[in-house]
Amino acid sequence: MPWASQAADLSPTAPVPELRRTLAPETEAAGFYLRGDIGFSNQSVERLSNSLDALGTIEKVNLGFAGAPLAGAGVGYRFNPWFRADVTGEYRSAAAFTGLERYRDTSLPLGYGTDEYTASKRELAVLLNGYVDLGSWYGLTPFLGAGIGAVRVTLDDFKDTNVVTQGLAYAKAGSKTNLAWALHAGVGYEVNPSFTVELAYRYLNLGDGRTGTVYNYAGQCGSCEAMTFKNIDSHDVKLGLRWSPGASAISTEHAPLVRRY
Repeated sequence: MPWASQAADLSPTAPVPELRRTLAPETEAAGFYLRGDIGFSNQSVERLSNSLDALGTIEKVNLGFAGAPLAGAGVGYRFNPWFRADVTGEYRSAAAFTGLERYRDTSLPLGYGTDEYTASKRELAVLLNGYVDLGSWYGLTPFLGAGIGAVRVTLDDFKDTNVVTQGLAYAKAGSKTNLAWALHAGVGYEVNPSFTVELAYRYLNLGDGRTGTVYNYAGQCGSCEAMTFKNIDSHDVKLGLRWSPGASAISTEHAPLVRRY
């Protein structure tokens, strides 16, 4: 009979269709990571300072550093999908310095003299950094961060040539250790759950640098003090790689969806 056939189709023994939904793999949120970075610096200095500056009005014509490469490494920990922190050590290779200042001196034919400076500067820096990841889109994760630490600034081969008076002064290497702080902004690309490539901008404040004692060409020192490079900072571009050795992909499945009749 027709209705008997329909009743059989609705019997409890008939197979029940089942739908299953699976989410995309997710990366483990927490864990240690190692990092390495290379980059390039673009540095500046506010002014040069020495007690002899008081002898005349100083006019800064040009003071600047050439760009220089940098390299660093560190270890970090991701606390959750939004926050991570690391400790990094970095070597910032020698950047050539050139500068020109003009000072007033009415005893000279032009009414002023000049100081033409050359030097070389390098640093070792250690920073504790924290970052906030701002969410991921197609594997790209923008982030912001800040850091604080210490930097040792070393100045080498300082020379001061006065073309107008045919004078020359020089200084041996000198080093100074300062508080350093940094601001970060960049984007990371997750190649796989273990490796992330990072492109970042960093502002780094290095404090002051100081040469050794300044001597004239005869080996005599007037004030017998160093030349101080005031308020050195740097705008850096960095390419980095983060490796998370414990990272793995995990699949999250929801309970099956059951179609009811």
